[in-house]
Amino acid sequence: MAIKELKQQLLTKKLGAAELCKSYLDKIEKADGEINSFITVCREEAMAAAEAAQAAIDSGSAGALAGIPLSIKDNICTMGVKTTCASKILEDFVPVYNATVMEKLNAAGAVMLGKTNMDEFAMGGSSQTSYFGGVHNPFDTSCVTGGSSGGAAASVAAGFCAAALGSDTGGSVRQPAAFCGVTGLKPTYGAVSRYGLIACASSLDQIGVLGDSAEDTAIVLDVIAGADENDGTTSQKASGNYTSMIGAGIRGKKIGIPKEFFGEGISDEVKEAVMKAARFYEEEGCTLVDVSMPSLKYAVSAYYLISSAEAASNLSRYDGIKYGYRTDYAESYQELIKKTRSEGFGDEVKRRILLGNYALCSGYYDAYYNNASRIRKKIIGEYAEIFEKCDVILTPTAPTTAYKIGQQENDPVKMYLADICTVTVNIAGLPAISTPCGYDAAGMPIGMSLVGKAFCESEIIGMCDAYEKAFKRQEVKR
Repeated sequence: MAIKELKQQLLTKKLGAAELCKSYLDKIEKADGEINSFITVCREEAMAAAEAAQAAIDSGSAGALAGIPLSIKDNICTMGVKTTCASKILEDFVPVYNATVMEKLNAAGAVMLGKTNMDEFAMGGSSQTSYFGGVHNPFDTSCVTGGSSGGAAASVAAGFCAAALGSDTGGSVRQPAAFCGVTGLKPTYGAVSRYGLIACASSLDQIGVLGDSAEDTAIVLDVIAGADENDGTTSQKASGNYTSMIGAGIRGKKIGIPKEFFGEGISDEVKEAVMKAARFYEEEGCTLVDVSMPSLKYAVSAYYLISSAEAASNLSRYDGIKYGYRTDYAESYQELIKKTRSEGFGDEVKRRILLGNYALCSGYYDAYYNNASRIRKKIIGEYAEIFEKCDVILTPTAPTTAYKIGQQENDPVKMYLADICTVTVNIAGLPAISTPCGYDAAGMPIGMSLVGKAFCESEIIGMCDAYEKAFKRQEVKR
């Protein structure tokens, strides 16, 4: 059921919160061995939270998500529950505080079922770099889920939860949503507090929502969005009421179609499915506008230089001294740090630390990091120009559908280039939502993305919802 339907069932006592929670937990226990979407399942804590939600429902004081079971990506701090970032270096780390989003979810009565698997420290595009083993796609378990929020996307796709929280640094909510056939919303930078989100790249990271529909993601976003005194990058512009434009009509909207997103490297099946969605909008009274983003060809390079530089800085705290994993034996302070980090980090994390430190070195800073920052400004400017002519932008979410496990993981450049359709949104700090728009010849989902102006989440949610309802009617006929 959709979250709205679950809420109605719970409030009218047709369904009990504990009963609902147990049904999800039992399904996870039965089926997640094949998917590996969870690192930690919180059965006792979840059942206790469900009982508390039921008491609130019975007393008439239920919060907006009372009794709704959610999964949480394992880089979001949860007090008293392990938060590992899918890394050996944080294998036994138990936070002593909650992330702001967790405080808000708890206040709304949500039930956390567990912490989901991911690429280590959110670095990767396949969810195969996890210390706890890779995640398998519920559509085809021989395929990847995308990353880094692959466990979150798989937990929704497999029916293990009503919705999930993930994080999106360069597409890490939207790309897994596309690969797993669910909806993924990346809010505007600053719309949701990052306090308690273990940092990958601080100027790009954003907590997002995965669900079965745009409306489900909007309902959760209504709870977690807003300014936070613990995070100076949050904004008062994140006003909530993100379901306000659902059903409001889309006639007259102008949709930008950037030609660069449909060029070389994008599979024919993806292009065809996304353009079919564009024609749907046209038939509904929207106007398609041809637009251009010339800087797209530099976007992946700029993104990986900026994100790796920030990641190298953020991960310097993991030294075996303050907290986390420590090597068994070292003869000196320097050896302690070296061995701890060598043993505790996986290959992809090490690769990005090396790349980030190289880009920040004296003599290379201007050539790499500064140039990447200039490209960032250029991309922000190009989006601004497009939005002078358009209300939203339509693009593919990923160049291809989910590929076989092991097919690309040993080719970092190929993996990085797969982010071409998503990274510009993070570079510019804009909101975007991905939803299924078709299937390839093998039956794997294809995702399309709607990009909006800053803090205009309700607009892209409304337009996404209009398409989803039509697409689901087509699915029923099929």
